[in-house]
Amino acid sequence: MQDALSPTEQPGRWDHLEDMSAEDIAAAMSACDLEAVQAVAKLHGVMGEVTALALERVMRGGRVFYLGAGTSGRLGILDASEIPPTFGAHGIFIGLIAGGDSAIRQAVEGAEDDAEGGIRDLKAHSASAHDVVVGIAASGRTPYVVGALRWAREQGILTVAMTSNAKGAVVAAAEHALVAETGPEFVTGSTRLKAGTAQKLMLNQLSTGIMIGRGHVKGNRMVDMQLANAKLVERGSRMVSEALGISMDRARVLLTESGSVRKAIDTFAARG
Repeated sequence: MQDALSPTEQPGRWDHLEDMSAEDIAAAMSACDLEAVQAVAKLHGVMGEVTALALERVMRGGRVFYLGAGTSGRLGILDASEIPPTFGAHGIFIGLIAGGDSAIRQAVEGAEDDAEGGIRDLKAHSASAHDVVVGIAASGRTPYVVGALRWAREQGILTVAMTSNAKGAVVAAAEHALVAETGPEFVTGSTRLKAGTAQKLMLNQLSTGIMIGRGHVKGNRMVDMQLANAKLVERGSRMVSEALGISMDRARVLLTESGSVRKAIDTFAARG
């Protein structure tokens, strides 16, 4: 029955897509994307609460685990992988995907239906009550995610569901829920679209909020970012130059000597 389907799997208002021009498709999808943004914008209150609770765990040495299958898992891994270069923080965010690392590039059949898979993955990382588990599932019913959330909650781990289905099993399994009600997709059931966009936005907010709270940002600058290439060295030099009101050449020297934006700024301040 259709009413048993997740909202993300129900047919939307757009039809006969094959008859649309490329321009019309782009315009329609832009309208859909806006719906995802609006859905996430409604969550700032609960997002703030969840971020504050997760930050408390992280400040005490806890980690944040993202679990998902398919697109949801890949987005979690993407967000987790961006934390070290952006904020210089390692081992805090860990992305787990049903089927393991090979599923990042190619679907692993049946992996998302393994209700014990997420539990095994968390145990492999010695997840404990100090940590946070964020289960990501657009449809809200992925067994890999649901099983992991239930187990994690039993262990006293802070659990968060990230979904587009308010009635999904992940909501019941987790202590807290971030539900972006994005509705039907432009291409029916293709949750890499609106639901995926909403997930990316929520992950951005959660991880960035935690990293700001942990002290990795001064003003609006990524003072702990890794200087991994010429572009980032130039960006870091600009940050130092703007923060201290000095020339780019002098800022670049300071940055090279100190090895980080934070140290460059602190060293200059210490010298008076």
